[in-house]
Amino acid sequence: MSVEQVFKTIEENNIMFVDFRFIGLNGGVHHITLPVSEVSEETFEAGVAFDGSSIPGFRGIEESDMVMMPDPESAFVDPFTLHPTLNIMCNIFTPAGERYDRDPRSIAQKAEEFLQKSGVGTAAFFAPESEFFIFDDVRFENNMNSSFYSVDSEEAAWNTGRKEEGGNLGFKVGVKGGYVPVAPIDSQQDIRSEMVRIMEESGLKVERHHHEVATAGQAEINFRFDTLTKTGDNLIKYKYIVQNVAKQWGKVATFMPKPLFGDNGSGMHVHSSIFDGDTPLFYEKGAYGNLSKLAMSYIAGILYHAPALIALTNPSTNSFKRLVPGYEAPVNLVFSKGNRSAAVRIPIAAVSPKGCRIEFRTPDSTANPYLAFAAMLLAGLDGIKKGLDPVALGYGPFDKNIYELPEDEKKEIRSVPGSLEEALDALESDSAFLTENGVFSEDFIANYIAFKRSEAKQVAIRIHPHEFNLYFNV
Repeated sequence: MSVEQVFKTIEENNIMFVDFRFIGLNGGVHHITLPVSEVSEETFEAGVAFDGSSIPGFRGIEESDMVMMPDPESAFVDPFTLHPTLNIMCNIFTPAGERYDRDPRSIAQKAEEFLQKSGVGTAAFFAPESEFFIFDDVRFENNMNSSFYSVDSEEAAWNTGRKEEGGNLGFKVGVKGGYVPVAPIDSQQDIRSEMVRIMEESGLKVERHHHEVATAGQAEINFRFDTLTKTGDNLIKYKYIVQNVAKQWGKVATFMPKPLFGDNGSGMHVHSSIFDGDTPLFYEKGAYGNLSKLAMSYIAGILYHAPALIALTNPSTNSFKRLVPGYEAPVNLVFSKGNRSAAVRIPIAAVSPKGCRIEFRTPDSTANPYLAFAAMLLAGLDGIKKGLDPVALGYGPFDKNIYELPEDEKKEIRSVPGSLEEALDALESDSAFLTENGVFSEDFIANYIAFKRSEAKQVAIRIHPHEFNLYFNV
């Protein structure tokens, strides 16, 4: 959508407000709203000013003035506001007109520019499978003398014995028993369909939706792949719609990776591929998984840099509650065709040459999508540049169920970091693949590590309720 088309959309939809949005370091979306009377072509040239010092991880108070530069291609009509509103994603610039090197969306665009300059291809495509939970009730509290959380769902396995007004109607979803059952076990068909309806009206191309494995309302909706930055925009839009539809239905949706103990967590499996014009570069008929040598080097780059990469694709302390064996979590840094126990899977069912791709299964939706996709692309390109071979490096292929391998064989397989702190240590020692091409700045990496270490410390110093079970009576 051009600037001219933006104003045509404003006229056709009787838009009263334009909402200018940008992404923070942790993936949260921020916005400033202007009456449509204050929006002109000059707005797209001069931008919208805001205070960068009030955004965690951005600027100090002594250099707080920043500018949002609207990207008209990202515009869509907000489906939830009372007054007709047009939403537009923005890049962040300094008052001097320089692209801000801590702006995640600008980093994504620089990654795309680097791909084009590299000579490898013209575009990288991404498709995330972002899982989430829909709960009926969420409560949590952290005080100096108390700490708890509680979530509930009408379809949860723990509610088979609950007495409800009018009687308990049964048909609960068992632990690990929620993968694609029909109603009445799947009680959330209609709310997911409503999410899909609004997504499609807002410009997303949705491919499917279904109930996921975990009890208590785990869901997945898949939308069509696109180029790196556009997919980041689409994922932000996707999460916005999921959470606001849930609220309209008197429920709450969360993309937290592990809100339940003892059942599967929510991941964000990311499919990616590289094209040169209309030519897919990952396909080679008859090769393992029908993958080209270039694609295999891309896989090797991702697996080689995975410990550092995970600091960006799994950037929360809760991420590592999901990355444990036994819950379909891809903790093994190997590749395989069709094998969901590997960190990198090669989809082989119903795949055309243009659909040939790799699937990195480790990420989750606490990731800032612009940073995660950019880092994945750069790791893969580094593998291509160096001609890395995943087989020679010992990354597979592993076509067995890795969880059931004998212990002596498992010892030979690298695993993901065990905590956010370990992932940040890895990023600290392995960031050249991100910084040497100028996509990520060294300042960004240092600031990001400090920002995330602060989060990890906040969790580490707090008293956990389970510690009372372990230590109160010693």
